[in-house]
Amino acid sequence: MNYRFLLIMTAFVACTGHLFAQGERKDKTAVTYEELYDEPYSVNKLFIGIQPLYGELFVTNVNAGFGMEAAYYYKDKADFHAHFRKTYSQQFFDFSRDLASKQSSVDNRAEVYNYFELGGTYHVKDFEQSSKTKMFLFKKSYRGDKWAARVPLSADVPCKVRKIYGVRVGAIIWDSSTDLERVLEKQGLTNADLKTAEGLPLPDTEFNDRGEAIDVHPFTNIATLGGYVGGSMSWIKNVAVNFDKFEEGIDDLIFTAYADILLSPSMRLDDIVYTSKGPNGEPIGPTMTYLVDPVKTKIFGFRMGIDGRFNRQFSWAYGIETGYRPSIQGRSYYALLKISFPVFGTNLDYKVESFGK
Repeated sequence: MNYRFLLIMTAFVACTGHLFAQGERKDKTAVTYEELYDEPYSVNKLFIGIQPLYGELFVTNVNAGFGMEAAYYYKDKADFHAHFRKTYSQQFFDFSRDLASKQSSVDNRAEVYNYFELGGTYHVKDFEQSSKTKMFLFKKSYRGDKWAARVPLSADVPCKVRKIYGVRVGAIIWDSSTDLERVLEKQGLTNADLKTAEGLPLPDTEFNDRGEAIDVHPFTNIATLGGYVGGSMSWIKNVAVNFDKFEEGIDDLIFTAYADILLSPSMRLDDIVYTSKGPNGEPIGPTMTYLVDPVKTKIFGFRMGIDGRFNRQFSWAYGIETGYRPSIQGRSYYALLKISFPVFGTNLDYKVESFGK
């Protein structure tokens, strides 16, 4: 036991000694630099990004897929954005649709998850302030294992930051399939609460092709049309410096934090279409429509999130969002992560001066 303890302590001391050694940088001296540019108002006007990956933990329907996003900045007055996304073709990435294909007892066709958003931000206050940015110091000689073995140095560089206080407004459209069985359980309802116009309830059980009695699993689709209003704050830096002994440093991040109130006055749940089955699971009765009026919905919600992109011709962007989306009551919480790559940025200025000879 003592031998093992001695080995463990020796290894611990060796590791911590290595960490302390990393922190002892002999080149930790003041650095000088030349400013190349510091222009937070000279950013690209248009950004178009492809989203090869997004993931959304949405209680109504957990999903993942791809999309596209565009942002346009109109001087210092306003900016606009458009966003589209949908699930991959494999049903595995559309949880409710995949579950419906395996368990659904109804005749409804499970819809693919789609999301559209179009909005704009009016710049209530758009101004510039003095600030600092932290830049990591990197040398070409640090490449590969040499960089991994060093504690990176950083330097605070004075710069200008552009701040924008904005008011946001926009429209949102989305549709999806959803597991109605879980909705009924969450809201204290049963299949018997879903009735035809004549008052006939949806059965609780049916027979499969082996003659076994199984539960009736209802699924439906939801489609919403609504909008949002909220506020945002953006920080824009666009600075580059040339360090004497290190590689060039750049900070051109466009970062936005926002919070919105969501409203979807138009929300539609598909009624259940079901055909009764015989002792061997064969359809025997007429196809009937069962109304979903007892199911409660929630037309209000809210969200907060962050977006980040870089002022370059080709780069990448990210976004994180969470909140409660107008949906079926008790199933509106969501958390979203999206990555855009590549993102193409342009200032839309292709004119050049001309002079006569």
